[in-house]
Amino acid sequence: MPKATSKITAPAAPARKRRSARKKTASVPYEDTLIESLKDPEEAAAYLEAALEDGDQAVLMLALRQVAKARGGVAAIARKSKLTREATYRMLSETGNPALSSLTAVLAATGLQLSVKPIAHPKVRREKLTRAT
Repeated sequence: MPKATSKITAPAAPARKRRSARKKTASVPYEDTLIESLKDPEEAAAYLEAALEDGDQAVLMLALRQVAKARGGVAAIARKSKLTREATYRMLSETGNPALSSLTAVLAATGLQLSVKPIAHPKVRREKLTRAT
């Protein structure tokens, strides 16, 4: 005799397929694409500028290390900047604290230079400075 079902109860849903049966798409590592894009000097400059705006030194050192990789690797940049390989790796580490002369040497070896520009809203900045004194 068939099982009685109520008008409110929906019939049972068909069994789901196992997760392992689904096709998994491989993720693409971002670093290869990033390194390729940083070979363009304009892209590298914009990337470093964004890292500077972040204000975190570790972020800047990581960005510099990635630009160095894109420009031939840290060892090649060390040779071009006339710094030792060990010092360059140390400088570009997460805890690196390069001297200005080392920083400009590494930037020059990557085909870039350090520059200064006014803050977007100089009046706001000036007002904060005058209130602080």
